[in-house]
Amino acid sequence: MNTQSAPTFSYKKIAAIGSGFFALTMIWTFYNAYMPLILGDFIESRAIRGVIMGLDNLLAVLLIPLIGSWSDRLQSPLGNRLPFIIIGMPIAAIFFILIPYSATVTLWLLLLIDVIFLLAMTVYRAPVIALMPDHTHPSKRSTANGVINLMGGIGAIMALFLLSNLFIINRAFPFIVAGIFLMLSFILLYYIVDRKPPYSSNSNDSLEETQASLSFSHSLLKLKEKQYRGHLFILIAIFLYFIGYSGMEAQFTVYAVEYLQLDENVAGMTLGFFSLSFVLFAIPAGILGSKLGKAPTMFIGLIALPLLFILIPLLPLFVSVTSNHSFVIILQAVLFLSGIAWAFINVQAYPLVADLGGVHRIGFFTGLYYLFSMASSIIAPGLLGLFMDFIGHSSLFYCAAITFIIAFYFLKKGHTIISSHHHHQQLTSTDVQG
Repeated sequence: MNTQSAPTFSYKKIAAIGSGFFALTMIWTFYNAYMPLILGDFIESRAIRGVIMGLDNLLAVLLIPLIGSWSDRLQSPLGNRLPFIIIGMPIAAIFFILIPYSATVTLWLLLLIDVIFLLAMTVYRAPVIALMPDHTHPSKRSTANGVINLMGGIGAIMALFLLSNLFIINRAFPFIVAGIFLMLSFILLYYIVDRKPPYSSNSNDSLEETQASLSFSHSLLKLKEKQYRGHLFILIAIFLYFIGYSGMEAQFTVYAVEYLQLDENVAGMTLGFFSLSFVLFAIPAGILGSKLGKAPTMFIGLIALPLLFILIPLLPLFVSVTSNHSFVIILQAVLFLSGIAWAFINVQAYPLVADLGGVHRIGFFTGLYYLFSMASSIIAPGLLGLFMDFIGHSSLFYCAAITFIIAFYFLKKGHTIISSHHHHQQLTSTDVQG
């Protein structure tokens, strides 16, 4: 008789661990929305501001795999993850709080504080994400991951709806509040995390940045092979539409404040409607993808999103920006619809790529997915900022729309090649059997 008990699962413990992801997502979302405005006090060029905004993604790809691997191997009285969390989270919280104060002194002090903040965030990101698999039986990790991602979504929404309103009262207030949330999460994790978690393993292998780094160093050249031509087109599509998404996310508040003359808090809250609808429609989009197919669902999003993005800079032609309230409501409605279209695209993308190589090449294509998507996030803010500098603010949405349209072409072409290849294999298999 099997006396082994079923794996235990505590929603309270997972929620406590998820507080780290909640605070991390809250801070990143607010940072991405409002740091460009703070940099705007010193730097007029949207391109230069965008390059600075891409720095966090560059650091992530370069350093997080190393830190994650280090935390897998580390042995200490505090366990393998907590030492990094103890160093990273308090320093990140303190230097995040210092950002608005350094901005009142000089640009160089602001950049110094910003770099230290980014490095501290990089130190603890991999270990804090690895806490969930460390404390959760493999059979329960999908459920736990749902809780973690829900908390991350709530953190993003709070950043754009709650912290945005604090920003207009005093620029320092939202940084203080978010910093306090991060410190509280750190204290909670310090007391809740097991020093020797029951399922600790090389969790670093599943991190986005680790997969991206490994793909860059080991797998990228394989895409030149003829058998991967369709796969390469799909990855190029992902790279292109992430340029549009990441660039829009990083530069939206700049467009709204500098061009539309909206208040800074209104700009952040308006962007929040995009995040809100994505969170609300992520599960329905997944269900739709299961019924229609992953690629067809992505095609719907890749048609709808550029149309909505093109509509945004045209809104002032139909509704006067000076009638502020009506214009903002319409803009928020368009962004809410855009978030639904983005859910159609983004929810399907990773499962589609993971399916490309079958069971035996999931890791290979997972790494390539994160490499192509994160490479976009590094260059997108600066690239779209460059177009804003030379063509005008409205080019943000036109250029983003173009990336989605071209992405549609590459996704369609790649999907057709792979489908025809699979069809040919099935016919060959039928002939052999016959």
